[in-house]
Amino acid sequence: MTTPAPIRIGIGGWTFEPWRGSFYPDGLAQKRELEYAAGKLTAIEVNGTYYGSQKPESFAKWHDETPEGFVFALKGPRFATNRRVLAEAGSSIEKFVTSGITELKDKLGPINWQFMGTKKFDPDDFAAFLALLPKTHEGRALSHVVEVRHESFANKDFVALAREHGVGIVIAGDSEHPLIADLTAPFVYARIMGTREDHPKGYSEAELDSWAARARHWAAGRTPPDLGNWLVAEPAPVVPRETFLFVISGHKLRNPHAAMELIERVR
Repeated sequence: MTTPAPIRIGIGGWTFEPWRGSFYPDGLAQKRELEYAAGKLTAIEVNGTYYGSQKPESFAKWHDETPEGFVFALKGPRFATNRRVLAEAGSSIEKFVTSGITELKDKLGPINWQFMGTKKFDPDDFAAFLALLPKTHEGRALSHVVEVRHESFANKDFVALAREHGVGIVIAGDSEHPLIADLTAPFVYARIMGTREDHPKGYSEAELDSWAARARHWAAGRTPPDLGNWLVAEPAPVVPRETFLFVISGHKLRNPHAAMELIERVR
């Protein structure tokens, strides 16, 4: 029997004032919040890298404050994705990749290149953008995933293009964004956005069970039967895929609790 790949579950960032006293214990020093969060979760998606540069020392510090096996996913900078001509993003991509991200060492996970909802699919320009994404830097392999939000991306040509480049497509769960479930990379990257205030754990028990089951399917190399391949008739090969699942947006106060519940379910 094939051994499933690891499942990494977490939240977006670790600095959020309402989490103090609800997720973080009262009196916990703010400088220890990452350490605490990393002890409860198995991954974090860093949103700050989308808005501005970080210093190499920051990446090194994050590495040292988190336990072995913990993984950071990084948002690629908006300067690379929020532009009319994506083929001209090379300098922004290079500046980010050379900014010290490899100081995370083995804790460097996928880079999420997020596009605005107004960005439409232009096959030639998007192909040029994917070709700019480096496979390695300083001897370390780099993984990339794209988060697209315009309905024009929900077509087989986009999926085929991502698969050709080995780039993942964010599976946008419980959201208004197109849900593209086709697997295109050696890993799976899901962002679920439906936590609600009326559930102490963010989701109902049944909803948590469903997302945990989907994560186990992905880790085993299978497409969850209730999602299916939306756009491409030819399914992806059945091989174990490292799976990242981030509880994002929704009722943000509940997100750490939902993530911890999911971690318990997939153990």
